[in-house]
Amino acid sequence: MGQKDLLEVVPPFIAQGSSAMIRLLELPPGDPGIAPHRHSGPVFGYMLEGEMLFELEGGAPYPVKAGEAFWEPGGDVIHYTIANLLADRTSRLVVVAMMTPGVEMLTMVSEEELAAKASERITAPSR
Repeated sequence: MGQKDLLEVVPPFIAQGSSAMIRLLELPPGDPGIAPHRHSGPVFGYMLEGEMLFELEGGAPYPVKAGEAFWEPGGDVIHYTIANLLADRTSRLVVVAMMTPGVEMLTMVSEEELAAKASERITAPSR
């Protein structure tokens, strides 16, 4: 049996009684993904195939390619982008989301908040 560590992080506090959900996401070719949102708890993911653009509040957008792992802390952090970077292929990823009891796993960010924070976003470096 082969083994390869993909990611090791110390997540923020996970509330007692949280549950974990494992979800397969498929992003069609060129899909811009879900609008800006937040997760109630940490999310850990693995790209099965393809390539996506990943952007969290406080960081520059960056590509995540097949075979790479990623994570986000959840809570108040805005998840701005999860977009398929491939125009001709579906990108697939698996995520494990820790869901805080009594809080929706995903909540959308209002246009007003996005406008108020627009100047704080970090742009991706030129490729």
